[in-house]
Amino acid sequence: MPKYDVEVQLTGKSGNAGYIIGAVADALKKNKVSAQEVNAFRLQAMSGDYDNVLRTAMNWVVVL
Repeated sequence: MPKYDVEVQLTGKSGNAGYIIGAVADALKKNKVSAQEVNAFRLQAMSGDYDNVLRTAMNWVVVL
């Protein structure tokens, strides 16, 4: 179960890691998640490889 009940459409979009991180961060901000939490997401997502970016996104939000 994701940390936040925030939906992010990634299917059919750019598979670029930077795009994914940006899309999730933007969705979190739009849903009034604190800047500290958004930064924690970014740091966690950037702490590994591409698969880590995907896993982190799915752990934080609902990926569509």
